[in-house]
Amino acid sequence: DVGPAVAPQAHDYYPNCPEPLIVGLARGGDKNAFAELVQRRQSYIRNLMRRCCNDTTLADDLAQQVFLKVWLSIRTLRKPSAFNSWLKRLAINTWLQHVRKQDALGRAGELQEGHHPGRETGAVQMDLDHALATLNTAERLCVILSYQDGMSHPEIAELTQLPLGTVKSHIRRGAQRLQQQLSAYVEQPNGRQS
Repeated sequence: DVGPAVAPQAHDYYPNCPEPLIVGLARGGDKNAFAELVQRRQSYIRNLMRRCCNDTTLADDLAQQVFLKVWLSIRTLRKPSAFNSWLKRLAINTWLQHVRKQDALGRAGELQEGHHPGRETGAVQMDLDHALATLNTAERLCVILSYQDGMSHPEIAELTQLPLGTVKSHIRRGAQRLQQQLSAYVEQPNGRQS
């Protein structure tokens, strides 16, 4: 004996819905739509925060702060199609607020020898994370947004509210420092890595 058919809930369809629709529903207070947005974007936000702070636990805390801010202010988002850039701006602002509160600039290069929190990645990833951690906060942020997110210099300047020339300098200096620190991964003329 089969019981009565249970009608699927609207939120059962959310994983297959276009993001602007989900954003619109979340703007209206739909908690299931918001949960779908978190599901879709949490990995990106956590990775962005981890790259910025080089601390998995702190990255998780910052990502939670970002999504709390999203929930509290999503009604102010005018266009659901602008959600991606709006979310990035909230994430960057959350990171910069943390930096200002914690004076992270003074501790940006601190990393205990041999300690890479919560890493299950390969040696290359660990070396890259370590090298990123040695950059000052502004350089690291600009390099991450440029190389990881593929943002243009003007986009980074707008997002971080830094002058365009400063953004370019941060990216150039940061990339040069990363190149120097990661020079062991550059292939030699004979095809072997040094």
